[in-house]
Amino acid sequence: MSGILYFVPTPVGNLEDMTFRAINVLKDVDYILCEDTRTSGILLKHFEISKPLKSYHLHNEHQATEKVITDLKNGQNIAIITDAGTPGISDPGYLLAKAGADNDIEMICLPGATALIPALVVSGLPNNEFLFAGFLPQKKGRQTKLKQLAEEKKTIVLYESPHKINTTLEQIKEFFGENTRASLSREISKKFEETKRGTINELIEFSKSKTLKGEIVLIVNNSI
Repeated sequence: MSGILYFVPTPVGNLEDMTFRAINVLKDVDYILCEDTRTSGILLKHFEISKPLKSYHLHNEHQATEKVITDLKNGQNIAIITDAGTPGISDPGYLLAKAGADNDIEMICLPGATALIPALVVSGLPNNEFLFAGFLPQKKGRQTKLKQLAEEKKTIVLYESPHKINTTLEQIKEFFGENTRASLSREISKKFEETKRGTINELIEFSKSKTLKGEIVLIVNNSI
């Protein structure tokens, strides 16, 4: 009988966001896939979890997936975690989920920490329908993607890094228009968690007035 593949969310900041179920699953599986064994090693040590860690990241996931599927078919139970958040959401995990589905492997994703939902809820922007776009393309296709998103009437959720946020905000102003409403959240669930809401011009002014740190979630709506 094949084993079970668990997708286990890990805290995006505050370790108290780790669920009891997530801890128990990680204690019970045969081994754990992770992006960075050093980062995940700290997490496992904190929760007294002693299981083998194996690297599974954007640079080796194609090669590693076949071995993981073989182990699952041989009856091993395996968990995949990332440095923070839910595997597969702008992090490694999709290829493994696809391979699991193609091979009729039982897969269970635990509910838990993710950055996009808290940022969306506190944005004050419509959240009955929304489009999660993740990270924008770095170069090729970036303008095409922005033009496409600018036509969207739903609230849009984007991830962005601190060193690119100013450029992204300026591009949103260019493609979406000056009347665009937005919300910027950073350091979600951490000590210096912060959310700034307003027009796109107000967010540009805010972003340029200080050095932002930590992963950023940007919520955008140009239809209200």
